[in-house]
Amino acid sequence: MRTIIEPFKIKMVESLRMTTREERERIIAEAGHNLFLVKSQDVLIDLLTDSGTGSMSDRQWASMILGDEAYAGSRSFFRFADKVREITGFKHVIPTHQGRAAEHILFGVVTKKGDVVPNNTHFDTTRANIENTGAVALDLVCPEGKNPQLVAPFKGNMDVEKLDQFLTNRGTTNVPLGMITITNNASGGQPVSMDNIRRTAQVYRKHGIPFFIDACRFAENAYFIKTREPGYADKSLLQIAQEAFSYADGCTMSAKKDALVNIGGFLAMNNDDWAHQSQAHLILTEGFVTYGGLAGRDLDAMAQGLTEVLEEDYMHYRIRSTQYLGEHLNAVGVPTYQPAGGHAIYVDAKAFLPHIPAHQYPGQALTVAMYIEGGIRAVEIGSVMFGKEDPATGTFIPAPNELVRLAIPRRVYTQSHIDYVIEVMEMVAANRDKVRGLRFKYRAPVLPHFTSTFEPV
Repeated sequence: MRTIIEPFKIKMVESLRMTTREERERIIAEAGHNLFLVKSQDVLIDLLTDSGTGSMSDRQWASMILGDEAYAGSRSFFRFADKVREITGFKHVIPTHQGRAAEHILFGVVTKKGDVVPNNTHFDTTRANIENTGAVALDLVCPEGKNPQLVAPFKGNMDVEKLDQFLTNRGTTNVPLGMITITNNASGGQPVSMDNIRRTAQVYRKHGIPFFIDACRFAENAYFIKTREPGYADKSLLQIAQEAFSYADGCTMSAKKDALVNIGGFLAMNNDDWAHQSQAHLILTEGFVTYGGLAGRDLDAMAQGLTEVLEEDYMHYRIRSTQYLGEHLNAVGVPTYQPAGGHAIYVDAKAFLPHIPAHQYPGQALTVAMYIEGGIRAVEIGSVMFGKEDPATGTFIPAPNELVRLAIPRRVYTQSHIDYVIEVMEMVAANRDKVRGLRFKYRAPVLPHFTSTFEPV
């Protein structure tokens, strides 16, 4: 196999600041052992998230110059909305400043206390916005998705049988909508098959429930369908995406992922009543319906990014370079969620640090060790993010998996940067027995992984 090269040339660079181990030990202690609280200037390789951290193309920058900054009726909005409709087919397109704003508007309109919203796996802000209304975010990922080491092509799938059983037994009075997340971020960035999307839609329709897609990484999911699911090898990524959306009634989208921009998102749907309520909410909180809290230039950049992300040369490079990191981490003894996802590699912190129990947060401890060893920033996706206390007994309920996500920004790092990450992880692996667990020093009441602080046990 030939080397997978970046399908682009670099036209501008940003300097990185090198730090010493002693500096990093001081920095992480001052940040309360929380990588979210470390200044970006003190990070060498930033794998905290792929959301809004990518590089825009020359055509995206050119489109920003052409952006129409009219308050109402901006031509940039219509270019953006036309592109969204081309891909999704949805009637109403509502721009927002990012994905969680779309979620906040949607769930503020359609959910209330006592409702339940099923999904394959809700990610952090989706879950938080649902729970903020008093509703319950229900995860129904397929059995394969619960086993980090099992190799299967579509471990992000919905457990369709459990979904049908849940809706049959519970009834649908308090289920205002159902969702599916593509790719399944909280479950290792794993893809969802077209067959699973179709069968999930059939179950929702059988029970009369509107179906929405969390579409942050729809293009990456389309590539996995093309390369792994029979019958799709000869279809374009656009055709695959169009089919996936055709089964749904709407979607939320953080454009900071697969629209290749640094800010932006949207809510799209066919329901006229929900759309009108959402637009009213948008005007109150984000901005007028044709800009939604964004500059016209941002809308133009999104429209161009939604075109570029469906280019197969780009997506082949994107997926293969992520696999490269996973393969080499496994080769140096670092266990990862199998197989490699599209946007990130997920280290299995529970297997990597078996001496640290869940209530001492092995994933968070690993992120600290990675930063101290090599200035790498990653994010815990485990019991800090998703752990709970039983309200009746106060007993700690750990997350199903203790993972550390190495999310790769789009079009930012070269192979030598990734090779450096592999070398650092090899050094962490050699000294893993010295990594200590953590406890909360301050636990934030909502989304604790963002602003909580920790101290070593």
